[in-house]
Amino acid sequence: MGATKTDLFTKQQNEIAAMAKALAHPARIAILQYLVKKNACVCGDLVDELGLAQATTSQHLKELKTAGIIQGSIEGVSVCYCINPKVWKQYKELFNSFFKEVDLKNTCC
Repeated sequence: MGATKTDLFTKQQNEIAAMAKALAHPARIAILQYLVKKNACVCGDLVDELGLAQATTSQHLKELKTAGIIQGSIEGVSVCYCINPKVWKQYKELFNSFFKEVDLKNTCC
């Protein structure tokens, strides 16, 4: 969506859309699940874990890092990644508010 159109929507709508875009690939979901499971900084294990090429894995990590969901640090020749707890909490709250429990009637279509 062009930058000129995002102003038609609320801040929350734009944030949820940006978050959903960052999560919109199964490899990124797998990366996040792996990082959550490890609950520690992970250095270099992701390529073996995912079974994807290094360049592909790096591109997915870049997308997640740009969205702020993960953070990385350089340790020697490796970059180590972990979940960014502050942003993770923000995403959780945004998703929870978006998917809040409502009483949907089974009358649609």
